[in-house]
Amino acid sequence: MASTIGIGPHGEPVGGPSRGPRAFARDLFSRELLRYLGPGFIVTIGFIDPGNWATNIAGGSEFGYDLLWVVSLSTLMLIFLQHLSAKLGIVTGRSLAANIRAQLPRPVVWIAGVTIVLACMATDLAEYLGAALGFYLLFGLPLWLGAPLTVGLVFLAILGQRYHRLERMIVAFLAIIAGCYVVELFLVDPDWGVAAPHWVVPSIDGASILVALGMLGAIVMPHNIYVHSNVIQSREWDLQPGTRSRLMRFELIDTTLAMGMGWLVNSAMIIVAAAVFFRGGVVVSSIEQAADTLEPLVGELARFVFGLALLVAGLASSITSSLAEANIVPGYLGRAEDPRSLTYRLSLVLTSLPAMLVIALGVDSYRALIVSQVMLSIQLPFTVLPLLWLSRSRRVMGDERMGPVPTFVGLALAGIIIGLNVFLLAETFAGG
Repeated sequence: MASTIGIGPHGEPVGGPSRGPRAFARDLFSRELLRYLGPGFIVTIGFIDPGNWATNIAGGSEFGYDLLWVVSLSTLMLIFLQHLSAKLGIVTGRSLAANIRAQLPRPVVWIAGVTIVLACMATDLAEYLGAALGFYLLFGLPLWLGAPLTVGLVFLAILGQRYHRLERMIVAFLAIIAGCYVVELFLVDPDWGVAAPHWVVPSIDGASILVALGMLGAIVMPHNIYVHSNVIQSREWDLQPGTRSRLMRFELIDTTLAMGMGWLVNSAMIIVAAAVFFRGGVVVSSIEQAADTLEPLVGELARFVFGLALLVAGLASSITSSLAEANIVPGYLGRAEDPRSLTYRLSLVLTSLPAMLVIALGVDSYRALIVSQVMLSIQLPFTVLPLLWLSRSRRVMGDERMGPVPTFVGLALAGIIIGLNVFLLAETFAGG
């Protein structure tokens, strides 16, 4: 066991045992940890977006509690990948986009850059559409009016706020969504004894595999991996030998706690859908139908809470996706990722236009959500593989590069993601 190197700002030893459950548990209750909490929660709101609502409601209404394990597996995969992204940002002081541009061959940079921008546009479609549906459910606003209203609010939030205020806003949004689902859980009275085993015991068949893969793709989202490497730099990371391990644990704790909150909310979506729709024999094919069906089955309050949570989730995830693309485009172009720059602001505007056009054309909202998740699935390997290569590179990461075991785990996850997404695409096109 390593000896203590020094004393931290609050009198705590630093540089002692660098790894293990004891060190993790000690830092979990450290006052200093509070300074480093936040970036992970920015990321978490991105996988409680309307795309997740569509897949989770479909899973719960069609298969009851059976697919809860997919949320558990996806969240574990997400913690691993998001930790790698955050660590890359901490060690290099650069975002994932800037690292790919600086370190990888030009053809790889072009493929990764073009596909992630297209994926961001698809994400915008899901997020803006979800918020617009929330405005419709609560206030009766048509989608063509709710979507641009969402864009205006998102731009105001990103360009008119300092980052730390924006972070607090996102955490508040996450708390509202979680609170809404706590209320929903009390209203629908799920069978916890039946539900609990399905969090850890896989159960899948030919009928449910497509929905399960959609749930996986809705949780492990490429733009979230990019944005984590950027927002993590909002903290001061003094990576001296005496503090390096401790600060890295703070990041891992932030990521784990935030992803755990996402796991709870996504689980709650499935549980509510299972307790109301599956138990009542109702198969849901749209978010609007889910809200309309809740009222006669559970009560008017449930419909209101559902609409409020959807609106807040759409607004919050729209902020996260827009924040991601406004940093991704300048990063790939070699420009400063500065909200005051013209490139940053143009990135916000131009990447939102396709989503506005699709919504204005009056497309089927449920179909649009599904297609957007398929597009994310296509792009995901082009994000995960460069991230793994950079994390393994000694030139990029120095002594913090991935070891053999994490590398094996990362490659195994990449193989699973690629295989499952190939199957998802094959099934989607075969059925469509």
